[in-house]
Amino acid sequence: MDAIKVDSKLTVENWVNEYSDGLYSWAFYKTSSKETAEDLVQDTFLAAYNKIDSFKGNSQPKTWLFSILNNKIIDYYRLNAKTTKKTVSLSEDKGYEISEGFFDESENWKSTTINPIWNQDEELLDNPEFNIVLKHCMDDLPENWNFAINSKYLTNKKADEICQDLNITVSNYWQIIHRAKLLLKKCLELKWV
Repeated sequence: MDAIKVDSKLTVENWVNEYSDGLYSWAFYKTSSKETAEDLVQDTFLAAYNKIDSFKGNSQPKTWLFSILNNKIIDYYRLNAKTTKKTVSLSEDKGYEISEGFFDESENWKSTTINPIWNQDEELLDNPEFNIVLKHCMDDLPENWNFAINSKYLTNKKADEICQDLNITVSNYWQIIHRAKLLLKKCLELKWV
């Protein structure tokens, strides 16, 4: 093995030791799957090793690795979006079925009463128990719906970026966001109240 390859291998080994935990935490946060997060981090380090020559040191190694990881996460959701386009998953069907129950034949709300828990929404976000229930409800959403909600509300991504990440149209994106919010509301009202 030549000296450059040995240096590259040692550099990536050091990065693995230094940045694995942070990368894994981010991947797990974005995917909610231990196995997927582990695979994405492994793919990130493999890509870094294969492209180490392109790393010029203009940014910190951590920044470069997180950039690679974010691209891997986007690729993961794009691949899933393509496969779920062909066959809609049971959970998405169920999502549509449940959210259809909110409207009558004329597309008007069936019920206009507001649950009293929503009058205290500011305080709810400061409540750790509520946040645990919210996380469980979000985890129950179909995968692409969860990604869209997380991207829009937690990472403040723009709609066109999310559409590109999921490989969907803008109208499909807004429908997903709307239905995901309805399911979250129903889940929270059932599990929190």
